[in-house]
Amino acid sequence: MKRRFNYDLAVIGSGDAGSEAALIAAKAGLKVALIEAKKWGGSNLNTTNVPLGAAMHAAFGYKKAVDGASFGLSSGNLRYNFPTLMNWKSQAAKRAGANSKKLFEEAGIDCIHGAARFISKNEVAVGSETISAEKFLIATGASIADTGIKIPENVDYFLPENILDITRAPRSIFVVGAGSTGCEIAQFFAALGCEVVIADIAGRLLPREDEEVGQVLDEVFKNDKIKVLTQSRVVAIEKDGIEKRVIFMRGGQEKSVRTSAVVLCTGSAPNIDLGLDNAGVKYARDGIKVDDSMQTSSKNIYAAGDVIGGNSSTEKAIIDARVAAAHIIGKSKKVRNYTGLIRITNTYPEVAQVGISEDDCIRRDRKIKKITVPLQAVQKSNVTGFYDGFAKLIFGKSGTLIGGTVMAPNAGIVAQELAYAVKYELTASEIADVPHVANDWSELIRTAAERLK
Repeated sequence: MKRRFNYDLAVIGSGDAGSEAALIAAKAGLKVALIEAKKWGGSNLNTTNVPLGAAMHAAFGYKKAVDGASFGLSSGNLRYNFPTLMNWKSQAAKRAGANSKKLFEEAGIDCIHGAARFISKNEVAVGSETISAEKFLIATGASIADTGIKIPENVDYFLPENILDITRAPRSIFVVGAGSTGCEIAQFFAALGCEVVIADIAGRLLPREDEEVGQVLDEVFKNDKIKVLTQSRVVAIEKDGIEKRVIFMRGGQEKSVRTSAVVLCTGSAPNIDLGLDNAGVKYARDGIKVDDSMQTSSKNIYAAGDVIGGNSSTEKAIIDARVAAAHIIGKSKKVRNYTGLIRITNTYPEVAQVGISEDDCIRRDRKIKKITVPLQAVQKSNVTGFYDGFAKLIFGKSGTLIGGTVMAPNAGIVAQELAYAVKYELTASEIADVPHVANDWSELIRTAAERLK
């Protein structure tokens, strides 16, 4: 029987969502094409989470050694080699599979490089080639949103995707945006001894998180010698000799800072310039519209990950992709469910948030019981000499855990317990009765639950 279309499924975008769905569909026996306009594996592997995580691992290791005098370590002659550090970052990304088609090709997926644009609901043009498929998954991610900042053409600046392409650490750097990525980049350069300024229009660092998180991180940044400018709106970046001048409004006054480098971490906008109208796919500026099965207004086209908008993360993109793939294959009626999803910021200390935050509960006038314990409440804090952070547990009217925040070293690992507890509706007694390692950060969770038991 002659095949009606070139492929059963064509996936546009090979990042977290696209690669997950393509591999699942190929394993199920579908003939799959994976279309990628930039680097194979998407931004997570190539430009953001993996390379930045590797760079931060090295930088924080260096900072811990520099600060080791209180532990009896002599580090007066300690130095770092920036090109070697950047090579470590690049090798880490390469080991993780950055810009590699090998995994996809071994799974029997046809890899097509180029920008895709819909001709109809069953066809896309990639360069001079037309590719047809019975079904499509759009997973094109997002790019930096329009900042509204006036930047002349002769003024260079960085984005999160290319800040780690620099060949040497700048003397000073100005970070615009104090969300997760901005705070991570600011702390990375501060760990290497750079002068760092971070600015945001919000009233605190990490404005998506609860107030205590911003307060603690502000103190951490002060200790790291990072200058924090909250309630500050950057309006322009100008050339100032060999450096730049960042102009911002604060308290109704125009002020400026001279700096060697500027990086814009001001949020993202979905990549929706795909000829979606030609395919009958409904969308808005904040992303493609989908139902809970990730299906768009065109029944044969699905979308997943950052392109649908919302609070983006690798973990969320993978959930989207698995739901979409299940419906594309036709073996499941599962719907997207983000219950227990962990939101992580890889500063030091890490910040991990699960479920509903206290701020969410206040906005919804929801009655809750909460408990917050500082790091000093557990022995691990005294063993390591690290005291900046806390754990907060939030319980609903039924007595089950509905949310929580951990701010501590390895918070992402500690928060896995909270994800399980939120997803399976555990009570404080049930959490407290689980055996915990006595001399580890996970003891924070037992201690907090015990106080509400």
